[in-house]
Amino acid sequence: MNLRILPILLAGALAAHVAHAAPLDVAAGAQTCALNIKPRTQEYPWMSIGRWQRMHEDQLALADKGDVDLMFIGDSITEGWPRAIWDANFGAYKAGNFGIGGDNTGNVLWRLQDKRMAKLRPKAIVLLIGVNNLGLCGEKPEQIFSGIEAVVAALRKQYPAARILLNAVLPTGELAASERRQNVLALNKMVATLGDGRNVVFRDYGASFVRPDGSIGTDIMGDHLHLTQKGYVIWADVMLPDVQALMK
Repeated sequence: MNLRILPILLAGALAAHVAHAAPLDVAAGAQTCALNIKPRTQEYPWMSIGRWQRMHEDQLALADKGDVDLMFIGDSITEGWPRAIWDANFGAYKAGNFGIGGDNTGNVLWRLQDKRMAKLRPKAIVLLIGVNNLGLCGEKPEQIFSGIEAVVAALRKQYPAARILLNAVLPTGELAASERRQNVLALNKMVATLGDGRNVVFRDYGASFVRPDGSIGTDIMGDHLHLTQKGYVIWADVMLPDVQALMK
């Protein structure tokens, strides 16, 4: 698997994700995820533990090569960049994709602690994580914030020369007034405090994905969570100027 591009389109799998979201929330909510540093232990219809382990090993192999200047890390939204859009926007930056579908902050913390990951020397890191803490773990914004804060701290410690583009959690749920959307807003207010404008640059691109009434169309997020190709074009367009600035 070429993890620089990871042209993984999860359409059918993501539909299963949505269909199973409610029962998974209940099952996973029995334990906290934010600071629970461990590998994937939950089987999902759209992501087996075996596939998660294979992806992690492929990413460690990429880290062994060490030829990554721009590091993306996160969950399925990061994993799912279509190849053409990835190449057109980030191909010139020796970009490496370290996203794995379904990951929460505890999973990312576990992946980062592997000694092989420390071989990387990125100039900049794009981080988007936290929505699965909400949707799959049933955590509250305050809990999720502690996990994101820990991931940022781990990245700063392991890659001190890298500047971090910290993405706000993207809006999720069709309607602006939904409880999930309101939780994301509350979370992002806390996440914004992690940005210092220099080593950690916080950006909330959420407004680019919603209609004037705040709703999310299926043309941008097919399941009101995962980006369509159009959604990735939007994300690339709004994020690229910040990536370019951090890579200078």
